[in-house]
Amino acid sequence: MVIAIAQLMVVLDATIVNIALPSAQRDLGMSDANRQWVITAYTLAFGGLLLLGGRIADLVGRKKTFMVGLVGFAVASGLGGAAGGSGLLFGARALQGAFAALLAPSALSLLTTTFTVGRERGKAFGIYGAIAGGGAAIGLIAGGLLTEYLNWRWCLYVNVPVATVAFAAAAVVLRSKAVPQRAHLDIPGVLLGCSGLVAIVYGCSEARPRGWGDGLVVGMLVGGVLLLGAFAWWQARARHPLLPPHVVRDRNRGGAFLTMALAVIAMFGMFLFLTYYLQTVLGYSPLKAGLAFLPMVAAIVIGSTQISARLLHLVPPRFLMVPGALLASAGLFTLTFLTAESAYAAHVLPAELLVGLGMGLTFMPVMATATAGVAPRDAGVTSATVNTAQQVGGSIGTALLNTIATSTSATYLASRLADAARHSGGHPVPPAVREAVVKAGVVHGFTVAIGVGSVIMLGAALAAGLIVNGPAPRQDQVPATGSADSAESAVR
Repeated sequence: MVIAIAQLMVVLDATIVNIALPSAQRDLGMSDANRQWVITAYTLAFGGLLLLGGRIADLVGRKKTFMVGLVGFAVASGLGGAAGGSGLLFGARALQGAFAALLAPSALSLLTTTFTVGRERGKAFGIYGAIAGGGAAIGLIAGGLLTEYLNWRWCLYVNVPVATVAFAAAAVVLRSKAVPQRAHLDIPGVLLGCSGLVAIVYGCSEARPRGWGDGLVVGMLVGGVLLLGAFAWWQARARHPLLPPHVVRDRNRGGAFLTMALAVIAMFGMFLFLTYYLQTVLGYSPLKAGLAFLPMVAAIVIGSTQISARLLHLVPPRFLMVPGALLASAGLFTLTFLTAESAYAAHVLPAELLVGLGMGLTFMPVMATATAGVAPRDAGVTSATVNTAQQVGGSIGTALLNTIATSTSATYLASRLADAARHSGGHPVPPAVREAVVKAGVVHGFTVAIGVGSVIMLGAALAAGLIVNGPAPRQDQVPATGSADSAESAVR
């Protein structure tokens, strides 16, 4: 429960301020150009520092890093809630992201090293997988509730009491065995890896307002790829690498990382479009739009805790990942039939249930497989790599699918408004006609982008089916993934 609470804070904070952003913008006088930094500051710091946070957890101790992360996250949240200007809010959000980069990998590595056998491991990862898959939707619900009944500041303040309770409980119940090793931090690896991740996450964030062809965006993405290439080259040569090559070289672990990244690309795009669709097209209030995601959260919880957790020790992980990704892809595909007049119960709800059940089936075995059989000394950095795949996938998905949606909508609107102008015989297009065309154009853009997301989710199913080939884990040990360190861990 302690690990689950902490992980939920980290995941939902990526989306909880989305619904509150218009209120915060009005209160603090933010410009339209700068408001995105409330989101970007968090994702940049979080995504860029995860590998460093994971290695610190391995070197300093997971419980200690976890508790420091909780305190820092609470302080940063309090600062953000009390911000009197946009600069302090941006800084607080970046600080939140930095401490989240300590908290997330230490939480997952604590889970990995605490629950090491069959059914108990399945239950633990079932709960964790439900949070990983549903946390973004829970953030939208919580953001709607807090903004409507309190104010936007409580979207940040709420972390303070939650982190306080988690800290007190962690001090009592968490156990973390010290892994004897000398503290060596790979400084060149830190600089190359963190800089590369920051550049890619920033490039994806800027692609939304600027477009993929913008010079800054292209420069950041190319620079990020080059930096990560240099990082990989250095890790193969460093005496004490930040990310030991065997962690990602393992076939099952690498397949799990790729499956996670592809699934999150598709899923985060869907969250973005459904949020806009429910509010701007169907006219839902922020609270109602948030609550509309509840069925998806319930489906994720059922898929993760009642299906995946019960079957993980009985079937190979890919037997859960592949059907899960296919279900999620089918759910996304059904959203391509949305229109401006669609009803929630008839069109949105079935898709939410399919996607939720699919993600519940996928996320839990992905997390378990990615962290299975890893040597205790590498548990933190392995957990950080899982979180990095999720974070970078979310950034790429949001930017890529948003760009596809806006460009498709623009083309559709230009064509249809020109047709409407011709039919009006040179008179101005009636406002009612213009409004209907605009709404249809927005929905058209959403459906095309979600269709691309459905194809990407098929790619996740393909990656899981072709790359992940590990057997069902035995009841009495951590599932081995084939590396020397896996064998060492299983013996321990």
